[in-house]
Amino acid sequence: MRILMIKEIQSLTVILGTVRGNNVTHNNPILPGWHSDSSCVFVPEFDNTFFCTTSSFMALASNALSRVAQLPEVQTATNEQFTGMLANTLRYHKGKFYPISAWINTTFGVPRSVLSTATDPFDDSSWSDYLFVQTSGFTIDPDIFFDDDGTVVVASSGSPIQACYLDMTTGNTSKPWPLWNGTGGASAEGPHIFKKDGYYYLLIAEGGTQLGHRASMARAMNLTGPWEASPNNPLVSNSGTNEYFQTVGHVDLFQDGKKEVPSKGWPYADQVRGKMQGPLQKRNSLTPSKGLSIARGAPDVVDSSPGSKIPPHWIFWRAPFNSSTFQISPKGHPNQLQIQSARANLTADAQLNASREGLSAVFRRQEHIFFNYTVDLHPNFGKSAGDELGGSNFLNQDQHVDLGIVYLNNTTSSGALQPYFRFRANSVRYPIPQEKIEPIPQSWLTSPIHIHISPNNKSSYSFFASPSTRSHEERHIVDYSTALLAGDGAGSGGLVGVYATTNGNSATFRGYMSRWRCSGVAQKIDYDTLVSF
Repeated sequence: MRILMIKEIQSLTVILGTVRGNNVTHNNPILPGWHSDSSCVFVPEFDNTFFCTTSSFMALASNALSRVAQLPEVQTATNEQFTGMLANTLRYHKGKFYPISAWINTTFGVPRSVLSTATDPFDDSSWSDYLFVQTSGFTIDPDIFFDDDGTVVVASSGSPIQACYLDMTTGNTSKPWPLWNGTGGASAEGPHIFKKDGYYYLLIAEGGTQLGHRASMARAMNLTGPWEASPNNPLVSNSGTNEYFQTVGHVDLFQDGKKEVPSKGWPYADQVRGKMQGPLQKRNSLTPSKGLSIARGAPDVVDSSPGSKIPPHWIFWRAPFNSSTFQISPKGHPNQLQIQSARANLTADAQLNASREGLSAVFRRQEHIFFNYTVDLHPNFGKSAGDELGGSNFLNQDQHVDLGIVYLNNTTSSGALQPYFRFRANSVRYPIPQEKIEPIPQSWLTSPIHIHISPNNKSSYSFFASPSTRSHEERHIVDYSTALLAGDGAGSGGLVGVYATTNGNSATFRGYMSRWRCSGVAQKIDYDTLVSF
């Protein structure tokens, strides 16, 4: 779970706060790429800053889940892939931030809601250990609402949406009661409760998270109902249209800082598409003191310099099993990230035991349709056949495309270990391309090897490789279809990053990478509209 802040205007901009400036043109979406189910709050105490939680970030304030000790089960609860923490809600109440989320994995049987708190959103260590919220049955997308009488209400998915009172000390909840069924769409979920002018407003998502997705609202004088549906429903939806962006439905409401809120009447959404013009706010005076602010859509330039840390917006697919798995600038390897290999590769296998091992991989989100991702991999690490250090375009363990430097026994009589480029892919429904192996030129092994991922178009990407000191020798390795990463309708988005594995061997090696770069080239915001960076 990550906390982001919408503060400083970058390449894509948004109107913030109350300060007026010069008109500028900016492009939607303001949160590019995989940023599903965002929830935001406006906090005047933090210099009129908007904070959001989402599957990704605009400018990263901190990680609400940054230490295994906060939630030990995240490391050992299951050998299978986590379905994830879904549709977080973020609220600010009496000086504290409250992110709540549904955590799903196969071990639990039913989702478990988890809640953390912090007073300093810019400090990972400020976030408390997680409290398990004892919701009943199979329910997801929890919302937390602080009522005027001091009670705390948690609402969550269901037909109808259900609610219960929460004891913030123990995590115990009252017997749930029904709220609203919605307007008839499937999968009533993503609830948010608000109170205004004596009414409780309930905002929900319906229609499933695919093409029928939409947001609807109802209100009541009491949380027990009766509920009256808004005449403006659906408030937000692209269902039944040919708009480029589809599956729009999870919505949250938050103040814009201007207090321009109509009284009594129903809210309605004035949807904004494509390019906009508006006033650009002056730079906020509040700047994170801990250097964590990472702008959404901004390029990565990571050199793993001595004394630095792994960037907070990088992602581990599984919690690192050992704190020594990733080491920055270890002795003898300045400006490099050392990765201790895992036995399992990115697909893993039936022998994976999460109580004893993990995956050695680190990623960042792909935020642009057209981008360049490059990283230098240092050869001469191989000890045994199968040792592999590589770059990956990754969706999940079932869907990923990898180009690795792998050590294999050569086909000569000596059978000596030799480094090769190996392209492999895993997918759910799309035909898996044939594995491709080719020797690495001997002259390339005296310097790091530069791995490059770049799109040809929206449906085809390419891997390239070259000696890091001789870019003119860059070699095209393979093209691959992005359909390989879109086979199961997964709610997560694409990642790019590096991995180290022995492909099943029990021995380990230390791999090294350096000069990690990722930058957006262009974003597609409509069928025929590209925005360059």
